[in-house]
Parts: sequence; C-alpha cells; structure tokens
Amino acid sequence: MFGYGSLIWRPGFDFVERVPARLIGEHRALCVYSFVHRGTPEKPGLVLGLDRGGACRGVAFRIAEKNRAATVAYLRAREQVTSVYREVTRSVWLENEARQRVGALAYVVDRGHVQYAGRLSLAEQLRHVMQGHGQSGANREYVISTVRAIEAEGFRDAPLHQLSLMLHDAHPLHQ
Repeated sequence: MFGYGSLIWRPGFDFVERVPARLIGEHRALCVYSFVHRGTPEKPGLVLGLDRGGACRGVAFRIAEKNRAATVAYLRAREQVTSVYREVTRSVWLENEARQRVGALAYVVDRGHVQYAGRLSLAEQLRHVMQGHGQSGANREYVISTVRAIEAEGFRDAPLHQLSLMLHDAHPLHQ
C-alpha cells in the first residue's frame, strides 16, 4: 500500500513494515472536493489525491498476506466512500538500503468524477480548507497533520507547506 496523505499519519490498519517510498508518474495534490470526511456537499473541503504527472514521496506499507483482504476492504470503505479514486497498482521505489521497486496499491484521483477539483489557486485552496468540516473533523487539521507527517519523514511538499503556513497565519492561536 502506498500512502501519500492521511495514511502516513493515520493508517488505521496493521502492517509488517513501513518504508519511505517514491511513486513516479503522479503527484500529491489537493485536487479532491471532500463531501464526507473533511467537508459537505454544501461546504466542500479539499483532500489529497494522486494526480497525473511528476512524482510523489510517501510511505509504502507491507501488509501480512493473512491481513491483505481485510486491509483492502478497510481501505475501500475509507477511501472509496464516493468512488472519487481509482484503485490501482503502481510501482514505487523504496527509499531504504535495498532501493528496490515494488508494486503497491494506490488511490489515484478519477479526473472524470464530480469531486475532481483540478488545479486550484492557493487562495481557492485556503477558502475550501478553512470552510471544510466533515465526519473526520476539520479540513484545516487534515492539511496541518499531513504536512507535519511529511516533514517527519524528512521531506517537504512545497505547495502543501505553503498552504499550511497560510492556515497557521489565519488561526495563529490554534497551533
């Protein structure tokens, strides 16, 4: 399994190993309107998706074979509430001593889905994240937690980091 957003800091499943990894061909982007977890249809938030082009650093999780079916079922229930992602297998490069390439389950945004936001300006992203609140909580906390988790892995995502700074500036007392 390849995690690039909240799965990094809240996987919610048992795993045997967790390794920093790089996926080539798609990049992490706040390109999905959230109608459930971090927003509502009336006030959508924004969540991450893998969108075409570029590369994405994240985390690869190795799942025990005996837990595979249950883990995939859990991920489908969590990630596919509105079927905005395509469940695919992608090659990822592990960033460990072995540096091997492995196949990993990943959730890539469906560009034809009504919740696909495309490329939004930072101002538009900020507006949606500030208004977004859904079943999993405030959209702002999702972005800030993801940025902290990415930084804890030892890398940065410049657009997400910039948005996080803007969110801190918008609510300096809630850090």
